Amino acid sequence: MNTRSSSPCPFHAGTAAPAPVLHPPGVWPPGPPAGLTGWGLLRTMSRDLIGALGDWQRTYGDVVHLRVWPEHAVVVTDPALVRELLVTHHDALGRWERAIRVFAEVHGQSVLVAEGDAWRDKRQALQPGFMPKPVQAFVPAIAATAGHALAQWPAHDPEWPIESALTSLAMDVIMRTMFSDTIGDDARAAEEAVRVVSAAANAAFYQPVNTPSWVPWKRRTARAMAVLKGVIDRQLHARLDRPERTWPDDLLSRLLRLHRADARKWPLRAVHDECVTAFLAGHETTAGALTWWAWCMAANPAVQAAARDEVSRVLGGRAPSAETRASLRYLSQTLDETLRLYPSAPILISRRAARPIALGAWQFPARTLFMLPLQLMQRDPRWFPEPDTFRPERFADDAPALPRGAWMPFGTGPRVCLGQHLAMTEMTVVAAMVLQRYVLSVPPGMAPPRAVLNVTLRPQHALHLAIAPTELAADTVSE
Repeated sequence: MNTRSSSPCPFHAGTAAPAPVLHPPGVWPPGPPAGLTGWGLLRTMSRDLIGALGDWQRTYGDVVHLRVWPEHAVVVTDPALVRELLVTHHDALGRWERAIRVFAEVHGQSVLVAEGDAWRDKRQALQPGFMPKPVQAFVPAIAATAGHALAQWPAHDPEWPIESALTSLAMDVIMRTMFSDTIGDDARAAEEAVRVVSAAANAAFYQPVNTPSWVPWKRRTARAMAVLKGVIDRQLHARLDRPERTWPDDLLSRLLRLHRADARKWPLRAVHDECVTAFLAGHETTAGALTWWAWCMAANPAVQAAARDEVSRVLGGRAPSAETRASLRYLSQTLDETLRLYPSAPILISRRAARPIALGAWQFPARTLFMLPLQLMQRDPRWFPEPDTFRPERFADDAPALPRGAWMPFGTGPRVCLGQHLAMTEMTVVAAMVLQRYVLSVPPGMAPPRAVLNVTLRPQHALHLAIAPTELAADTVSE
């Protein structure tokens, strides 16, 4: 993957960027008319967030001011400025309070939600298990789980529910790698619960006031959360019922040992919260990315054939291993390009300024809310010619260099996605095994799916694709 930067600033390739002339404090960037409260802008964003932000970027530029009372929000789509915010100014930024409140209802006070010293402590405790070397040890379990799941798929199906199938597979992978178990009979109920909880969380981002707990959709969300927490509770209690010497080496065991070493710092509630986050974030983003990858393969048969040829050449019918995974270069490019077009979290990076910040030509006061829409940067024709075209060669080693920050589906800076190495490893292994067994194609008459934001980016309607066996699948594919 070629993401090296050709210059310090993408606007001034080959030369040092001149120091910007600063506007005086109190002068805001241009932006759409807000009216008295700006709540009309909020309604526009709730209908189509990416579309609205894209329209405003084209009209007003890479730094756009949105006045939504009582907030001053600033949308930044210049890769250099986004990177400056998340890396250089990271210590001056906090999380958006509404996002913290919404996510806390689902994730408690896990590493996804925590701030300050609490976040640093959790991140330091969890980080070692998600580094590249320990993640490589998961490859056999990922391959075995994927092989078992794919064995349940039919040989032929003109409209296979591939999104649901890949979601169940991703749930099983995260259960196997993090909890040394499978999702089992909980799969369908958990999948539906995730949809309900995600839709409720996404809606809550656009509500100017909190809604009471007695409204019907709040009760439905509470029932869905009970399903998800039940999945985790059963894992937690089953592990605690066993002698510690028999515990497997996985995330749940590591968390419970932290609890036993310091129950005040790591109460069972904290262990539960981290497990919920590992389960939800660990499978939902990967399932969404694999779903979009499957669509891109079906819609681009020549690319699919080239990726399958590489898989056949490298693996020769075997399951992927930690060593062979690294040789699947073109397959990795197809995944990188999928994440460019369909980042799992295209708009979730929102930060609140804790103190005044100078950014580019602007001086922003404390409490400015910054919105960083990754999808707009990753579909910007300045960095990606023909940005809506699926072209994996953009990420080849000999491709033109990208500006730093133009492609960052996992974010950047200290809060970069904790599970990025696990996600890319899982996606590569699963994608390779799908291509070994199946040819994916678009059902006749099917229109391209519309992407909608439901916390993660998913097709508006559940994706179905035609599947047929490859020539290799006629023989036994070894696990």
